[in-house]
Amino acid sequence: MKKFTGIISPPYSFVPFPGFTVEDTVRAADDFGHIVDSRPLGVFAPPSVAALREFVALAGPQGLPVTARGGGYSVYGQSQAEGGYVVDLGALDEVRCAPTARTLTAGAGARWSEVVRAALAQGLTPPVLPDHLGGSVGGLLSTGGLGGSSHRYGLVADHVRELDVVTGAGELVTCSRERHPDLFDAVLAGLGQCALIVRATLDLVPAPALVRRFRLYHHSPGTFFADQRSLARDDRFSHVCGQARPALGGAWDYMIEAVAPHTGELPGDEPLLTGDLEHDRDTEEIETLSYEEFLRRMDRDERILRTTGEWQRPHPWLTLLLPEEAAPGFVPTVLADHAQSGLRACGVVQLRPLTSRALRAPLLRRPRGELLCLLSLMRTAPPGAPDNVREAVAANRALYERARELGGVLYPTSALPMTGEDWRAHFGPAWEALARAKDRYDPHSVLTRGYGLWA
Repeated sequence: MKKFTGIISPPYSFVPFPGFTVEDTVRAADDFGHIVDSRPLGVFAPPSVAALREFVALAGPQGLPVTARGGGYSVYGQSQAEGGYVVDLGALDEVRCAPTARTLTAGAGARWSEVVRAALAQGLTPPVLPDHLGGSVGGLLSTGGLGGSSHRYGLVADHVRELDVVTGAGELVTCSRERHPDLFDAVLAGLGQCALIVRATLDLVPAPALVRRFRLYHHSPGTFFADQRSLARDDRFSHVCGQARPALGGAWDYMIEAVAPHTGELPGDEPLLTGDLEHDRDTEEIETLSYEEFLRRMDRDERILRTTGEWQRPHPWLTLLLPEEAAPGFVPTVLADHAQSGLRACGVVQLRPLTSRALRAPLLRRPRGELLCLLSLMRTAPPGAPDNVREAVAANRALYERARELGGVLYPTSALPMTGEDWRAHFGPAWEALARAKDRYDPHSVLTRGYGLWA
């Protein structure tokens, strides 16, 4: 095998390579969660797919862990590589739109903001997009990717036409539903266990120029969940999500954000869209936005959080998928739990309806039943309070156990320690297929150990 000069050399010890700095390893030892600190041996920023393939081909036989890093938005060390190498995919960021074919090809290191920019320039958009556009294409597809339109169109990963990946054996493979379908299914929502995504071809659909955004407030969780259930069953809104928000006296109010394409003519169809809902009509908020402005709605929030310092503080987040019928009883008890009291001051509680039939990636685990509810507790820890972070992670574990008793399932982008047995239970009947793909495509078991699937 050809030697990859200056990165790994016999006797397989770390050798600094061009572009490596101590600052790189410090950055790679941290992530958006700021909870787990796991120092890698080094950081490799491949200038090309060929360089990445050669690097992985050498690392595998030596048993050196390799983990891809895109935007660095994992919250519990999932993109770190203790005793191994972090591969910074930032240079693999080319984005090319093919408007005639209604597809877009993006490198794994490309940010979703660049995907949106290129697609909208042709009047197109991916059917599903994440709320925050700062993450990388490869990172999101490895976890599946949920967005405001997931109740209709499923995961971001469900609209991938083709992938180029580098397997744990150092092979460059193009896969799709027709070519190497076992690898394709093992990569999408597969947590980086079998191969590293280097390029993805996405399907696109026509983008609206304008949208009409409704914010509908409820004082009762009962009416909130009933309305979300109604909206998940039909196509009146293209995007539906919600939040629980602190109210006076320790109570919580609930808000549905629903978005529909808009022609730009004078509004007159609001009663058709919301007339059968049970929200408080005195507090509803309705506005018209450009579609791009709506997609970039998180940009302002990010700037504020960076300015206040909250962006740099620990984020012990937990995201669960619940059977919809369990959510109206489960969510209020969670919000009343003293262990979750910090959410009132430093956090966001996100709720969104999902339909099981729309979620197609085999490795995305989901509860039984057709109607589902996503619950995401997006906490920010107080400054200088490590005990609060440990307590929050412990509370995540307790809450996860309670959710499992109701048929709930973890969404893996969470600050939650998981054992190998936990993962086997999580994947259930899909575990054997994943294990077979792992043996075949990552024979040295070096890829993405941060999740701890094989511990």
